[in-house]
Amino acid sequence: MKKVIVYEIKGLYRDNFRVTGYEFGEGKESVCIVGSMRGNEVQQLYCCSSLVRKLKQMEAEGKLEKGHKILVIPCANPYSMNTQKRFWPVDNTDINRMFPGYHLGETTQRIADGVFQVISKYRFGIQFTSFYMPGEFMPHVRMMSTGFEDTETAKQFGMPYVVLRKVRPYDTTTLNYNWQIWETQAFSMYTNTTTRVDKKSAKEAIRGILTFLHKQGVLEYHGHDGYLSQVVWDVDMISVRTARAGLFDPLVEVGAEVEQGQTLARILDAYEGEVIDELTSPVDGTVFFMHGEPLTYSNTAVFKLVVREE
Repeated sequence: MKKVIVYEIKGLYRDNFRVTGYEFGEGKESVCIVGSMRGNEVQQLYCCSSLVRKLKQMEAEGKLEKGHKILVIPCANPYSMNTQKRFWPVDNTDINRMFPGYHLGETTQRIADGVFQVISKYRFGIQFTSFYMPGEFMPHVRMMSTGFEDTETAKQFGMPYVVLRKVRPYDTTTLNYNWQIWETQAFSMYTNTTTRVDKKSAKEAIRGILTFLHKQGVLEYHGHDGYLSQVVWDVDMISVRTARAGLFDPLVEVGAEVEQGQTLARILDAYEGEVIDELTSPVDGTVFFMHGEPLTYSNTAVFKLVVREE
């Protein structure tokens, strides 16, 4: 293992800003794995740190195949992580909306450019990322439909689902999109949580990455191959929305198999505690996403369901 500085900005009053990476093996740039870009992505940081520990052990045991280099960047935004701010603390900008970056631009544009200059050389790119809606997901691999996506390769992670979604205008400045445009096969890895550590889903994601690396001939790994992944489009998922605002009282968990008409959650009056709304499943399916906050507004998508295949 070699610890490297991927990008650095000289600090005037504090220590320098550094993006640190960990290189494993030698040879062609095969796989790059990026963790937290936002200051609340604790689970993403944990996943990468666990992966660094595992790869360090495997390298010492001689299980890395020759001719391949793996780069792991646990955190691309340590300033926001240190101050517990989701976005860049000075101007509240999102580094993951600044790619491919600009070396003469604003600070976050320069960081994106400096990091991308290094990681765009890799054949495969995997990003541990988070969703804009607070909540819990089933672990899955997500891809943008840019014309360069490869669902068959994505299935090699052995995750329960491979989710595809169409590109929206604001996606063109994300890491995943630019990786694909610059001919890196890019995948976003989602686990259950963001702001807290969930060891079970982190372990499943790391197993998926090691399985993928083994199938690409990058390392020797003989763990469980995982699931036969189901490919779904995000627009085909069924959203269950609230009719009233109040306290959110879920009655099922992420990953649960539910039947049409089954009660998924109750909305309670925040002052009087009475049930003011009951949310039922409109289909037979699987709970893919669930709202993660104790309060909810009206007309909020608090569940996303994958329709059960016949």
